[in-house]
Amino acid sequence: MDSQTELGQVVGRWEHFPHGADLGVRGFGATPAEAFVQAARALCAAIADLATVRCDEAIDIEREAPSLDLLLMDWLNALVYEMAARRMIFAAFEVSLTGGKLTGRAFGEKVSRERHAPAVEVKGATFTELTVREERPGLWRAQCVVDV
Repeated sequence: MDSQTELGQVVGRWEHFPHGADLGVRGFGATPAEAFVQAARALCAAIADLATVRCDEAIDIEREAPSLDLLLMDWLNALVYEMAARRMIFAAFEVSLTGGKLTGRAFGEKVSRERHAPAVEVKGATFTELTVREERPGLWRAQCVVDV
């Protein structure tokens, strides 16, 4: 887990949470954009150890949605699509949110079965437990369940 201490609270981190046969991904950050970055890290950490991934290639992603919740799901599903289509794994992300628009970049490399040892195949983000909200001033949570 990534962490950064601010006012005695942990921000800028990700975690997994159990959900039946699927997996919950959750990101925390000081802003919604940072929480989206951490949710993306949680998504990719479900597949492989992020420390094994070189960030040699950047993929640009843009999405629009009428709410932050739907934008999170679109962002995660765009990452799932790009990983499948390009046979890549990502480990680092940049996200900018303006109104209902997300502009992002995902950094990673082609999957190496030997080096990355993929644990699961993520099929997509779902509406289950989908939420983006401010937990308290300066701490945002972005989460949903992903189908594995």
